[in-house]
Amino acid sequence: MAANYSLKVNRQLLDPNFESYRLSLDPIPIYNIELDAAVAEVKLKDSQYTLEHVRAFGMYNYLQIDPWYEESVYFVDCKGRILNLTVSLDTALGKPKEVYRLTSDPVECEERLCASLSFPSASWAALSNGAGTLHLLRTSKRGESSNSKWEPVFSRDLGEPFTILHSLSHVQAGVHAVELLLLRIQKDAQDTKGSGFFVTLEWVTVASTAAQGEDKNYEVKKRRLLRGKTVPHYAAVEPQGRGLMVVSEKPFTFSHVNGHPVDSPTAEAMEVETAEPIYFWQQTAGDVTVCLRTPEGLVKDAVLFGLTADTLRVGLQGFAPLLEGQLHAAVDPEASAWLIKDDKSLELTLQKRDKGPMWPELVLGDSRGEYLLSEEQKTLLHERLTHLTSEDLNANPDKDKPPCNSQELEDCDGFPGDSLSLTRFNGDTLRPTQVVNLGSHQFLFTVDVDPSEMPAFCLRHDVDALLWQPRADQLTDLWEHTSTFNALGYVQASKRDKKFATCAPNFSYAALGECLRRVFIYRQPSPVDTVLFNRKQGRQVGQVAKQQVASLESNEAILGFRATNERLFALTSSNLFVLKVNNN
Repeated sequence: MAANYSLKVNRQLLDPNFESYRLSLDPIPIYNIELDAAVAEVKLKDSQYTLEHVRAFGMYNYLQIDPWYEESVYFVDCKGRILNLTVSLDTALGKPKEVYRLTSDPVECEERLCASLSFPSASWAALSNGAGTLHLLRTSKRGESSNSKWEPVFSRDLGEPFTILHSLSHVQAGVHAVELLLLRIQKDAQDTKGSGFFVTLEWVTVASTAAQGEDKNYEVKKRRLLRGKTVPHYAAVEPQGRGLMVVSEKPFTFSHVNGHPVDSPTAEAMEVETAEPIYFWQQTAGDVTVCLRTPEGLVKDAVLFGLTADTLRVGLQGFAPLLEGQLHAAVDPEASAWLIKDDKSLELTLQKRDKGPMWPELVLGDSRGEYLLSEEQKTLLHERLTHLTSEDLNANPDKDKPPCNSQELEDCDGFPGDSLSLTRFNGDTLRPTQVVNLGSHQFLFTVDVDPSEMPAFCLRHDVDALLWQPRADQLTDLWEHTSTFNALGYVQASKRDKKFATCAPNFSYAALGECLRRVFIYRQPSPVDTVLFNRKQGRQVGQVAKQQVASLESNEAILGFRATNERLFALTSSNLFVLKVNNN
């Protein structure tokens, strides 16, 4: 059964005092490389009319970054050439170099898609020609020999056209294997009321068949098919092929393995942790009351109690602490106390240092307790919600305040209507093991931070954008909050023409690319050289977050958008732009 999980936000990475981005007029050096041939852009056909087609192929990023080697990008032109640009010196940029050429003309396929490229390792590449053929190429170490041609090792027609979402390479028991995740949108003859299409994710394992010392041959070892109704925002295979993670608006389920249908599991209730709480707590504006369960016959000498302004430690002699950690807010230790009730429970009274604010939790990160509403809070809550059940259609309990007018809300105040979910599938059983309900957290982008890890993904939390790194080897804490881009969730929602979003692997900046011309760069807060004061609050400002805007000298649509620690790459049909963002 799948367990219900939640993402744990690292509060130390949040900045509650962040004010806004300051527009910087510092120029960004932009270098323009004219291409010999146009990018192999594939426009949507009349038969590809659904929103899922637009999301999967109409918004496709034609520029592929090499996560194994810095400042190296790839794309495919209309001649079928795989071209590479590796930047070492901005003032000495050369033309993109050909590393491989597709032999067959993919134009012959009527339902042809854009060619896609992925790098499973530092010396391998996976290539789709857009017509249904998968190529595995041995590239040698790309960063050491940029002039070397790629060697084709495996080529096979896998059916209907697809794009490659993710790939990885691993060696297990002396056998080299490549895991690939392919995306298709296929017609559904049985769907008469919907769009008439469904989405498939195919997890393909290609492995070596030759013994060591011989010329290695590769063949498809396993094909696993997932079916869903929406294009996933994120999909990636875990290292060693142990599992699969998918972020989507509609659930995906495995339907076939090697062409054979998968038995549909009986409906199971989602597993939810139902352990009895070890303590109960409630609060008022001035104090917090905690009741802990203890063995019967409790005596005073057996209680171990430690309290500071910020931390609490409660336990019994000879046992591990019952409750320990940092309190949500400061308390007054001298005004706090504890007592034994009925010889079987311990009651704590903690005096809040700052009266008024209500605590969302007692001890940071501790979910073993249950919060109880006081009678005062119940009465107040009842008064606030009474108007929701009123017979008056437009009841207004606050006569001095006008009712909310939804027309006054901005676009960036809204959230997507569909609820996202993050699901982790076991690679052996093909069953979901963990499910995270992302609610209305808007999905923003995916980025490769570390090539040895799974791609990270960015979600909107309130107004901020939080970056999450999957940790497949930590089954108890699968997703780690690694960085925060302050207010980016709100800012990006106001960009109506936004097409791409990304960030630097070292989190130094985030970038938004519009459909045409404009690029927005949002830098992390950095110390200022001069003394600045906030006029409204009268306090000194020690850090400033800068926003920069760049305009590309092109009237063509931006087709590709990638970021490195130092540079930002933007691809149009005829040009490749290199923006020097950082000077490291």
